[in-house]
Amino acid sequence: MRIALIDVDGHNFPNLPLMKLSAWHKRQGDSVEWYIPTQHGFPLPPMDKVYMSKVFSFTPDYPYYVNAKEVHKGGSGYCIRLEDVKEVYDTAKDTLLPPEIETIYPDYEIYYDKIPEVKNTAYGFLTRGCPRGCEFCHVGCKEGRKSYKVADLDTFWRGQKNIVLLDPNITACKDWKELFQQLIDSKAWIDFSQGLDIRTMSGEKAEMLKKMKIKQVHFAWDRYEDKEIIIPKFKMFAEQTGWGYQKMTVYVLCNFKTTFEQDLERIYTLRDLGYSPYVMLYDKGDIPAGHRLRKLQRYVCGRQIFRTCRSFEEYQKNEKKG
Repeated sequence: MRIALIDVDGHNFPNLPLMKLSAWHKRQGDSVEWYIPTQHGFPLPPMDKVYMSKVFSFTPDYPYYVNAKEVHKGGSGYCIRLEDVKEVYDTAKDTLLPPEIETIYPDYEIYYDKIPEVKNTAYGFLTRGCPRGCEFCHVGCKEGRKSYKVADLDTFWRGQKNIVLLDPNITACKDWKELFQQLIDSKAWIDFSQGLDIRTMSGEKAEMLKKMKIKQVHFAWDRYEDKEIIIPKFKMFAEQTGWGYQKMTVYVLCNFKTTFEQDLERIYTLRDLGYSPYVMLYDKGDIPAGHRLRKLQRYVCGRQIFRTCRSFEEYQKNEKKG
């Protein structure tokens, strides 16, 4: 069969399901290519199957007619909208990859021309699910309210010098120690792309993280009311690792059930603990230009300014003078 793929997001990050589908079809003897509506100005003959995948719900759908006998759409971007995260994730059941495809070694080569760094990088999940059930996140609905092991590292890694993990909450998994040891033994550079949960951090986990090759880690402080749990954990992790703010970033969700004063409190607290806060705005499309939340984001995320200008009020005064 003639198979074609469409990465609807196209955000310079490889689509893992498409790489797995490509690997499986090639194993069946099918030809696989990226879908291009026309060639030399002429429409292409119909494909046997076209797979369209997108991760983000805000990504617009593919705008062109797809000439194929079968068209299959999948991914969180098609299955769920952010406002539906409390609902059961029923629509995802029809778009999950079957086990024989989910566990196949990805076909990284399809991205070599599009994203050169893929040549030296492995992408995948060691765990799925998250116990948190945050209202702004669909992971709990999609994968379950528990972190559980789904693969060993060699399922998607074969010696590449970089490993990008897509796990939503690996430190909440009961098998974390075994998986951490696999990452240590790989001697590859590890990127926990979805971050680590500081609430499940322990001294033992911090020690194992120190043994990995990690350029930077990031956490999140989304809920102000977690401060009694989170602050001691942040303090312990910084002391245990000895890492500085250049290596430790914390995403701070603002405009979601917090006051501006609570946002500032979290930001200053993290700086005092030796971390680099990074402001994430909830529903930022509804926040007009010039709003103080926009200014706060510019202040905090401009790291040099944030380190030299000790308060937001001072930043605003300097901004007016400039």
